[in-house]
Order: sequence, then structure tokens, then C-alpha cells
Amino acid sequence: MSLLQWQKRFEQYLQEHWCHDDSAHDIAHLQRVWKTAQHLMSNTNANGLVVIAACYFHDIVNLPKDSPNRKQASSLAAEEAIRILGTFFPDFPDEYYADVAHAVRAHSFSAGIVPETLEAKIVQDADRLESLGAIGLARVFYVSGALGRPLFDSADPLAENRALDDSLYALDHFQNKLLKLPATMQTEAGKSLAEYNAHYLVQFMAKLCAELSGDYLSTDEKVLQRFS
Repeated sequence: MSLLQWQKRFEQYLQEHWCHDDSAHDIAHLQRVWKTAQHLMSNTNANGLVVIAACYFHDIVNLPKDSPNRKQASSLAAEEAIRILGTFFPDFPDEYYADVAHAVRAHSFSAGIVPETLEAKIVQDADRLESLGAIGLARVFYVSGALGRPLFDSADPLAENRALDDSLYALDHFQNKLLKLPATMQTEAGKSLAEYNAHYLVQFMAKLCAELSGDYLSTDEKVLQRFS
């Protein structure tokens, strides 16, 4: 069976059985992660069946960002992914279960699990790339809005004279996590894409700071230099 056929089957299952209210972690997100993973695993010997299964089920258990049990989400998702594969996809090779489960567990930033297989590294990179660039920009403000958090501190948007707190301000999440992601990437292709798309976020920060200071036609060069 081709990977495209598996993709259609996984998506049909999710459409019929997956109930959630988080548009930042919906089927479209899973499709994008898989698309990125295909790019990252090109010219490698990665097991595509392991990668696609992990991509489509890595968020099958997705706890809110402010949940005290957030760090356990990926382990719970790994258990549920294997249950689903065994129950609804009996033709999925069970010798791949362990690798799928590991890739799902290791994808999470908050879990802090080091990916030990090529497939897990690809899935982790593909998921983290969703947090950068234009898509990442849209998702971070969507999630913060859903949690009722202010966009930024207008008086000190980059926390130069206060402690960073992304549980309070959405923009603080850029420095707390997003701009650190390029250094965590596991593949060369992933690192290159992460660095490029992190720069896009820095440009946004520089434009925002310029506008807050009354300059609507340029970007704040000091911000670009600080985060270059």
C-alpha cells in the first residue's frame, strides 16, 4: 500500500473519530506536518510508514497549553496512537509500533525527550517548523487569543526591563521558545528552514516595535541587530 493510500485512510479515520476544538492542532496541521516531513526525509533512508503514522497521530491526545499535565500529552498520545493502529488499522505492521510511539513521544517540546531514531528526528523537526514563519506567527496568536492572553506589553514589548512571561503576553513566547527552536533542530534541512523562518519572526518583532514607537514605514534596526 502506498503512503498516499495510508494518508487517505488516516485522514478518514480522524474525520470520523477525532473530536477537538483546537484549530491550531487540527487535521490541516497534521497534513502540513506530514508535508514538511516528506521534504525533510527526501534523500534519506527513513521509514516513511513510521513517519506518516507519527505525523498523523502525534496530537491525538492534545492537552491545553496551560494544562498542568502538558508534559504528559505526548506520552498519552503515543499510547493512544498504538491503540488506534491496532484497533482500526490491523494491517499496519506491528513491528513498527515502537518506532511510531517513540516518534510521537519525542515530538513534544515540553516533554524534553531526545529523539533517538531518524524518523523521530524528522517528525520532531517537522512539527517544530509549524511554530515558525508565517504559519507559526498565526498559530501563536490564535492560541494566545484562545487562552485570553494579551498580545504584548505595549510599554515593554520585548521585556527589556521585566521578566519574560509567555503565560501573560503572547509576544513573550517568541523569546521564551520560538526563537530557540533552530538550535534544537535534528536534521540539516530542518535547521536551515528553522533559521530562515525564525528570521521572519524577528522581522515581525522589529516591525511591531517600530509601529509602537510611531514609525509605521520601517522596522526597528536595533531589534534586528539584537536578534540577528
